[in-house]
Amino acid sequence: MSSTILSRPLDVSRFGLIYAGAQKNIGPSGLCVVIVREELIGHARAGTPTVLDYKAMADEGSMLNTPPTFGWYVAGLVFKWLKAEGGLKVMGERNRRKAELLYQAIDESGFYRNPVEPVSRSWMNVALCAGAPGTGQDLYCRGRQGGLVNLEGTARSVGCARASITR
Repeated sequence: MSSTILSRPLDVSRFGLIYAGAQKNIGPSGLCVVIVREELIGHARAGTPTVLDYKAMADEGSMLNTPPTFGWYVAGLVFKWLKAEGGLKVMGERNRRKAELLYQAIDESGFYRNPVEPVSRSWMNVALCAGAPGTGQDLYCRGRQGGLVNLEGTARSVGCARASITR
């Protein structure tokens, strides 16, 4: 959920557990958000490290260990900014529009392609492949020439670049 959380409204009741790293949409790395359905708390296996035992963490008000105060501070600033911008509904519309524009450009380019079925495409991380399989290095080179850097994300395992859409 690292890429999805705070990108749009989300019905958290659909999930038993949500784990999201902050580094995508909330703040700096080193902070994470865990949302656990109440009835799932208290069932950790014997030997589970205390920091990963969500009951122990909940019993301590998420203060079982030294909190990453800088990360919390930055997250607080992001939450205030989000609220001032109109909240998650507004963010969702912005992100949907940005993703639609990018996917449309890819799909209509005649050179680039996206290997993900439209119904499963991320609003925040877009796989971008050069027209013919195996031409990923050309894609990275072209991207760098156009000022796009760090495209060699997790999609490289399928010969694609990954672009993250940001705010």
